[in-house]
Amino acid sequence: MFKKILIANRGEIALRIQRACRELGVKAVMVYSEADRDAKYVRLAEEAVCIGPAASNLSYLNMPAIISAAEVTDAEAIHPGYGFLSENADFAERVEKSGFQFIGPTPESIRLMGDKVSAKQAMIRAGVPCVPGSEGELPDDPTQIRRIAKTVGYPVIIKAAGGGGGRGMRVVHTEAALINAVAMTKAEAGAAFGNPAVYMEKFLQNPRHIEIQILADTFKNAVYLGERDCSMQRRHQKILEEAPAPGINRKLIERIGERCVTACKKMGYRGAGTFEFLYEAGEFYFIEMNTRVQVEHPVTEMITGIDIVKTQIMVAAGEKLPFTQRQITISGHAIECRINAEDPYKFTPSPGRITTWHAPGGPGVRVDSHIYTNYFVPPNYDSMIGKLIVHGDTREQALARMRTALLETAVEGINTNIPLHRELMVDAKFMAGGTNIHYLEHWLEQHKR
Repeated sequence: MFKKILIANRGEIALRIQRACRELGVKAVMVYSEADRDAKYVRLAEEAVCIGPAASNLSYLNMPAIISAAEVTDAEAIHPGYGFLSENADFAERVEKSGFQFIGPTPESIRLMGDKVSAKQAMIRAGVPCVPGSEGELPDDPTQIRRIAKTVGYPVIIKAAGGGGGRGMRVVHTEAALINAVAMTKAEAGAAFGNPAVYMEKFLQNPRHIEIQILADTFKNAVYLGERDCSMQRRHQKILEEAPAPGINRKLIERIGERCVTACKKMGYRGAGTFEFLYEAGEFYFIEMNTRVQVEHPVTEMITGIDIVKTQIMVAAGEKLPFTQRQITISGHAIECRINAEDPYKFTPSPGRITTWHAPGGPGVRVDSHIYTNYFVPPNYDSMIGKLIVHGDTREQALARMRTALLETAVEGINTNIPLHRELMVDAKFMAGGTNIHYLEHWLEQHKR
């Protein structure tokens, strides 16, 4: 096991990794920007290094500063968390070339899965079902593009090969709009991701967003930890998640989970990863793989009892997975609400000083957050300030516990989206389970403030 790990992230995930290190008896080095000087995990740290000013490109995205911090503190490994540099193959490569262990997949795996075209081709080879679409990158010839679209069938969606986070995609309903949409998406992709390549897929009308969590070691062992339903989204950004997914046949989940495990073994994958699927009319369609820990990993931890972050560290240290597929059992139901510093209905960010913070409690309640009373939420980063997670024996019990926990939670001094979560927890269709990825946006239209 490592003696010392550098945590190259901020916010709740930095605190989450710090806790995992403490449980493993590993020293954790925290890096922070000037804006995060007073963060809880920095105050709790045995060692902390300031890596630059508030701007992400000068701190959390500054590869030389992070690697220098690892060098001066004698860290042996770097955990990237999620976001920032976590899926940057060049960073993973620089970490390992500098003599440190990258706590995540190999740079080759990150590159393969980071390009949506190569990822899809790898999945097809592994027998993982994909959305019907172009075989690879779209050609330049308009006639060929029209022919592909006609074969796939309208509506289609044009996606950036290097995209992610809901960016670099455009839905096309008619042939007349096709060529212009391709050109615009290419231009956007080139500007945003440095890669103008785009591909085409069938646009599914009312799918759910279901993902499979996997863990793999360097000894060709891999397991899946059930599934999560992440369909409650706004502008492709998840608002809340749950596990297991309501109303999906367990045999179907087992079949798709086994295929994900096969894909991991074929590409020599290591660490934690998530296969994301659209699910419609009893069929799964692969859309992308996230080669890192997910924001929503706690719901999987709650239903399996497996610590995903600790397992990431153990695998990176060269240990075998401490469990087999047969030993993994799913127990009860978990729900996670992302708590954001923003207007609950207009979604405008609400940075500032928290004058009151009271966390909820009770059976099955977990709070992952780095905030405290008098903490200043900086305006420089993502608006998420924490996650509220509950577990119950049944989905109904989990919903009841989440309602209670949301009522107990008090955050004053800034706006948060807690009022939105309170409403969603009593929404009849969400309570019934199985809402699709468009449901929340339609709901927000109907409940405009």
